[in-house]
Amino acid sequence: MVRIATRLLCLAAALAANLSVVPAAQAASSRIKDIASIEGVRQNQLVGYGIVVGLNGTGDTLNNSPFTKQSGTAMLERLGVNIRGANMRTANMAAVIVTANLPPFSAQGTRIDITVSSLGDAKSLQGGTLLATPLLGADGEVYAVAQGSVAISGFSAEGDAAKITRGVPTVGRVAGGALIEREIEYALKAQKTIRLALRNPDFTTARRMAAAINDFMGADTAEPVDPSTVTIQPPPNYRGNMVQLITEIEQLRVDPDQGARVVIDERSGIIVMGKDVRVSTVAVAQGNLTVTVTEQPAVSQPAPLSQGQTVVVPRTGVSVTTGEGNKLALVKEGVTLRELVDGLNALGIGPRDLIAILQAIKASGALQADIEVM
Repeated sequence: MVRIATRLLCLAAALAANLSVVPAAQAASSRIKDIASIEGVRQNQLVGYGIVVGLNGTGDTLNNSPFTKQSGTAMLERLGVNIRGANMRTANMAAVIVTANLPPFSAQGTRIDITVSSLGDAKSLQGGTLLATPLLGADGEVYAVAQGSVAISGFSAEGDAAKITRGVPTVGRVAGGALIEREIEYALKAQKTIRLALRNPDFTTARRMAAAINDFMGADTAEPVDPSTVTIQPPPNYRGNMVQLITEIEQLRVDPDQGARVVIDERSGIIVMGKDVRVSTVAVAQGNLTVTVTEQPAVSQPAPLSQGQTVVVPRTGVSVTTGEGNKLALVKEGVTLRELVDGLNALGIGPRDLIAILQAIKASGALQADIEVM
């Protein structure tokens, strides 16, 4: 009986310990890999100017796009065809700008995707082929060469009296269309320190990240330098093996923290509120002022044999609705995000008026959050 009781007590203690760990594990919901990046390990933008040929009469108008004509002439001369002084009237080629992102640690000979965008007045790049185009980095060096058939997601069709366009037919992509010719060297193995850059800078998140790394390493190897940077001094057993260290650090979980913020896009009427948005007790009223103007013109005809003229007499009707039935709505202090949204929705207003109300609450000092207007 004593052994059974002892085993039951041990089982209960283990169950209690597991239950106490579950909330902490659930709270730490984000990996360091998802909220921070390694300084120096990044993409690089490439850009180039090229020519797309093979278009079915939807290319640039050479009279309106002189750069396309010059590029076509220079290209043919390099191929041994001299057309200097000739009048080119083709509509099957278009000048384009080619862009791509060079991933970190990309090896010479590998392929990357490219985006092709029309530069002139071409109507569509459908069916076109991009000729060999050097892609340059910010330093002016060639890092890749692009070529291939352009695939577009939109289309355009027109007749004598109608035209339809879906998507953007003047922008396309070439999957694996660029071949890397030059590598960007980065000696990761020789780095003496690792710097983690937070994608959303925050003091609390940086401190939690450093604490999680130190707990895992068992020593004070990580230190938050500022809200966006955490530096790591690799332990002796990881020096010369940065890949293993980064792999293990990236899998650690941290509960990120952010300040209360309301993001507003006035052009589209989009409103996004963070979970920590709070308001003090405030009363809100919203009155809609609607002015309706209607035109009902009447025709006035002259009497028979009066030699008068038929005229149109304008008749305008104007009505005004003020929405006086709207009353004050009380928003209590310290409400949650759901209660705040329910209270504002109870006013029965649209996103445009809601933006004005949030800005007015902020101006009154009752909104404990930052408003960011996009």
